[in-house]
Amino acid sequence: MEITDAQISSWVTHYLWPLFRFLGFFAVVPIFGAQTVSMRIRLSLALVCTIALVPVLPPMPDIEAVSVTNFIVIFQQMAIGISLGFLVLMLWQVFIIAGQAIAMQMGLGFASMMDPANGVTVAVLSQWYIVLVTLIFLAVDGHLVVLEVLIDSFYTMPIGTAGLTQGSLMDIVMMGTWMFAAAFVMALPAVTALLIVNLAFGVMTRSAPQLNIFALGFPITMLMGIFIVWASFTGVFSMLTELVLDIVPAMRRLEVTGG
Repeated sequence: MEITDAQISSWVTHYLWPLFRFLGFFAVVPIFGAQTVSMRIRLSLALVCTIALVPVLPPMPDIEAVSVTNFIVIFQQMAIGISLGFLVLMLWQVFIIAGQAIAMQMGLGFASMMDPANGVTVAVLSQWYIVLVTLIFLAVDGHLVVLEVLIDSFYTMPIGTAGLTQGSLMDIVMMGTWMFAAAFVMALPAVTALLIVNLAFGVMTRSAPQLNIFALGFPITMLMGIFIVWASFTGVFSMLTELVLDIVPAMRRLEVTGG
């Protein structure tokens, strides 16, 4: 059996295109795309997923390996993977923004630490939410759900020169409003309660000017904030579930509008 150069070129491109979609996804999505996960592990995951998936993928276009069209297809696959991973990343940003808002209100805005997963400085409360959400996400097999959506994208958005449309990009932009709205809803109870506490201290200061508000108000506000966060601990799971139920349909809508 003789294998021609054209056949080798076709095999390379047929494995290369799904690989770039997986690479784009793993580069951005939380947990897999964290800086604590080495590039070698991400590449290995992408290769394993590609090798396992290519035999059952829909027919791919016959495009020369060395051509402008091939590079366009590669770019489209990277864009699709990054877009899907970016939508999942917004889920984590909801808790980071909410944690930052609560920390600022309870006087912990100055207490920041390096997030080893993203390589940025976030509030201590935001980092606590990140760890909690990551553990819950893994416990409920959320990582398998988003991988399933990514694999389904090869059928709803088959590999080819057509990829993300202007409508798809607008959907991603509009998800930014969803992210800030969800963070606002999550932080609203704690921020409102702490605002009432601060207003009470303001009234106390007016009625008793000799009261040292800084010596008394700061620790009480911080303790009240910690208590509110503890009281809302059980609500994090339900909040994460609701957000996942929003993100997964958004990812599937992106596949439909892009396809």
